[in-house]
Amino acid sequence: MEEESPKGRIEVSPAAIATLASRTVMECYGVVGMSAKTLTAGLAEILQQESHHRGVEVRLAGDQIVIDLYVVIEYGTRISEVAHNIMRNVKFALERSLGAPVVQVNVNVQGLRVSNVD
Repeated sequence: MEEESPKGRIEVSPAAIATLASRTVMECYGVVGMSAKTLTAGLAEILQQESHHRGVEVRLAGDQIVIDLYVVIEYGTRISEVAHNIMRNVKFALERSLGAPVVQVNVNVQGLRVSNVD
C-alpha cells in the first residue's frame, strides 16, 4: 500500500499489514491460533507466535486491501460467530491503522482444537 503526500511517500509492506491482521485475530474470542494456508497431511498446524503472519495473505489492488486469514478455532464455539467477529475486528483495526479501505476479509477455518479439560 502506498500513499503520496506533498511531504513525501508512505509505503506499508504486505508483511506489516499481515502482522497487524494476525495480532488482531489472536485477540478474538474463540481463536486458538493461526495456521498455514496449506494443510500438512490434512492437518492444520498452529503456527508459533513469531510466524503468525504466515497465516495471513494480503492482496493489494490500488489502494484497496483484501485479506485472507487461516485460523484454528476452539471446538465448541459457534464457528460462524467467531469468523464474523474476526472479519469485523480485522477490518476495523486495519482501516483505523492504515487509513485505507479493506474491501474483503476472508476467514478460512483450517481446524478445530479441543482444549484439555482437567
